[in-house]
Amino acid sequence: MSILVTGGTGTVGTHVVRRLVELGQPPSVLLRAAEKAKFLPVGVQGVVGDLGNPGSLAKAMQGFERVFLLTPLHPKEAEMGITAVKAAKAAGVSHLVYLSVHKVDAIPQIPHFQSKIEIETAMKNIGLAYTLLMPNNFYQNDEWFKQAILEHAVYPQPIGDIGLNRVDVRDIADAAVNALTQPGHAGKRYPLIGPDTLTGRAVADTYSRHLGRTIRYAGNDLVAWEAQASKTMPEWHVHDLKIMYERFQRHGLVASKEDFAEQAKILGRPPRTFDAYVLEVTTEWKRDTQN
Repeated sequence: MSILVTGGTGTVGTHVVRRLVELGQPPSVLLRAAEKAKFLPVGVQGVVGDLGNPGSLAKAMQGFERVFLLTPLHPKEAEMGITAVKAAKAAGVSHLVYLSVHKVDAIPQIPHFQSKIEIETAMKNIGLAYTLLMPNNFYQNDEWFKQAILEHAVYPQPIGDIGLNRVDVRDIADAAVNALTQPGHAGKRYPLIGPDTLTGRAVADTYSRHLGRTIRYAGNDLVAWEAQASKTMPEWHVHDLKIMYERFQRHGLVASKEDFAEQAKILGRPPRTFDAYVLEVTTEWKRDTQN
């Protein structure tokens, strides 16, 4: 089975690639530059192509039966994704596994959620067999906040007081690999969620417990968050995330019993807990500070 992974060097994609290698199904990875192939795992091939370059995609997807499509958070995300869908169809790809967002249809006002809705619509309209994976906020996003947590004792992601069923990216990767390699997943839309509904304070408390000192939740002030985020992110990115966090603070992003039942069909086991993730990552952080 020939598999192409886009976003194969990112947070989710690296885990998808690793799991495929472990299963004896080493994929190829879409790369914007050929020299990046030297960083891929042994047995994994690089294929040059760019989601922003339609001409390169048509050639890059030739000969692949299945594609894992991960589109970046970008002002042109919808355009990139639709281009990839068209290229996959033209190349004769038989099955596309696309990474969307949990409850995406309910929140089209978030720009990157709307992009994913448009990409799924393109898949439907073009008649390409696909599976939609719909993850909640990633546990591993917290690695961006390592400095704030360790040096300033603050958890800064303003996710609010209602809660999210955040998910481990390794669960996302396992679901993606199952969808790519097992029969019966075409036409399905699978929520990917963690077992706990996590508020900002609950996340901070979990870090406090495992670090042995108080970690404070920075709170829900999005004006203050925006001012800080604007120092390191482009304006469009801050705008997009601010809308997302406003939605999280007002409504949360909470999984239902039906979501967990659907997830079980693709994951085949209970999802990883946030507590287990924090124990793992804080153990690594402590080890790093001691070396």
